[in-house]
Amino acid sequence: MEILNDKQIQDILLKGSYIKQEELQQAITSAQNKNQSTIDYLISQGKLTKDIVGQAIAEHYKVDYADLNSNPPSREQVLQINAEIAKQYRIVIYSETKDSIVIATDQLEKVLPMKEQFQKALKKKLSIAFGLTEDIDSLFSYYKEDFQQKLDNLQKDNKESAKAVFIEIMRQAFSLKASDVHLEPSEEEDVLIRIRVDGILKDAGKIQQKTYDNLINRIKVLARLRLDKHFSAQDGAIRYQDDDYEADLRISIVPLIQGEKTAIRILSQYLKKIALNQLGLANDDLPIVEKTIKKPFGMILAVGPTGSGKTTTLYALLNMINSKDINITTIEDPVEYRLKGINQIQVNLETELTFAKGLRSIVRQDPDCILVGEIRDKETAEIATNAALTGHLLLSTFHANDAATAIPRLVDMGIEPFLLSSSLELIIAQRLARRICEKCRYSYEIDRDELIKQYPIVAGFYPKDQKMITMFKGKGCDVCKNTGYNGRIGIFELIQISQDMKNLILKNPSNVSITEMAKKEGNRNFFADGMKKVASGETTLEEVLRVVPVADAQSPRLNQIDQLDQKKKIKKDETRKGTKKSR
Repeated sequence: MEILNDKQIQDILLKGSYIKQEELQQAITSAQNKNQSTIDYLISQGKLTKDIVGQAIAEHYKVDYADLNSNPPSREQVLQINAEIAKQYRIVIYSETKDSIVIATDQLEKVLPMKEQFQKALKKKLSIAFGLTEDIDSLFSYYKEDFQQKLDNLQKDNKESAKAVFIEIMRQAFSLKASDVHLEPSEEEDVLIRIRVDGILKDAGKIQQKTYDNLINRIKVLARLRLDKHFSAQDGAIRYQDDDYEADLRISIVPLIQGEKTAIRILSQYLKKIALNQLGLANDDLPIVEKTIKKPFGMILAVGPTGSGKTTTLYALLNMINSKDINITTIEDPVEYRLKGINQIQVNLETELTFAKGLRSIVRQDPDCILVGEIRDKETAEIATNAALTGHLLLSTFHANDAATAIPRLVDMGIEPFLLSSSLELIIAQRLARRICEKCRYSYEIDRDELIKQYPIVAGFYPKDQKMITMFKGKGCDVCKNTGYNGRIGIFELIQISQDMKNLILKNPSNVSITEMAKKEGNRNFFADGMKKVASGETTLEEVLRVVPVADAQSPRLNQIDQLDQKKKIKKDETRKGTKKSR
């Protein structure tokens, strides 16, 4: 049951002065071009947040808004209401005192008329608030029985246990918003299940070897792999769908000495509408990216290791320009997210549809924008570069440690410097760090000398006269599964290809020369961007040091949390040297 439709929410937002008429009219037109609802478009562009929409709906019904994401109830509070009743009426306890209780629901039209009945059942003075659907769904996960216990029960009785176990493993992964599932045979009797959440791989449970033998055969059948191959690697894909979840799974099976190991990459659909302002890109970097993506031709590269969020960033860029007025075509391996209004091609080695061959065909399809999933070889690099030179906007990912390294690597791959200089417009290098859980985040003071003694590389970030430094951590709670982290945030390093940088590329420079030029032009490096997020309480210093390249962490530009012009930096350095001499 939907409480309000898109048009009704628009009227509420206007009436409550949450948005201006001109902004709304512009959003309606843009949303139609992008095949989105107006509200989804406004959220993706940062004009609204989900909380603002929630507050507006709550106002409409003259109830309070329950921010279940930032202030979720405990597991014990949620479980006070019977699971069947909670799911039937879509209710959860939001907060309670000795004499009163607040329940949240996204089905106000159903629950409000029954207020007296709920009050009698709960035996407390009752208030009803509005909560967002996704937040309520997240809290309903508390009703699930223990994962290992469920696996054990599923393996006891029937012949279809492999099918049931596979479904349960995937549902557990989806509920945790995991990126990968690993099924690892060992010399022991049981097969270990490990799940990667927010970049960290953790043990989740075990299944019996005989169950796994059937399970891996089922996975092979679904992924269209050979059942009789046990001593060679196989790769495949599964389109997974059940009543609650839908996603593409990338399957990789490799032979170990203990047996066949299965790795499942989950290409989740819930990420497909993400916008740049949600990725963690700094406010002063956003205009650079927005200006570049609107150019009619040229190349934009997202670089970093596997799993650093490169494809997500490129899809966020595509969302910015996706409209009925332009032809966007992608070639990927695999197609990770499916977007309306975009032509997406899947690489298929069996039919000899490679990146290079597919890209040649795309160029003949009258595209305005092309996305190449990855530049892996010289042939693909050459075609991509030529496409960017001949009136096409080209986006691609590329494996490089940082933004500066990408240029020499492309030259080593065989791209002539003069072609690269003419085609390249922007390089976005990135890493993913865990985000501090908003529910249990707290600040604390630490002595500057103690911090620097523990982490000498941060010395340049904090003035010597600053005795105490404010840092942030997560205590650990039900929301973050007691880790102190919930979700991830991008750490970025951008190199905009200015005229001076183009001239430098013509000289076939080293990555050191490119890094020096980037510093001169005021580009922030990985570590500086990470420390900016540490200072704002978005992540922790430990996380930044875990994901940022060591060489970058030791960069002499550690003091540039915010971009300072070169004169101010020199003056600051001279002042510090004078102070040191006087001491």
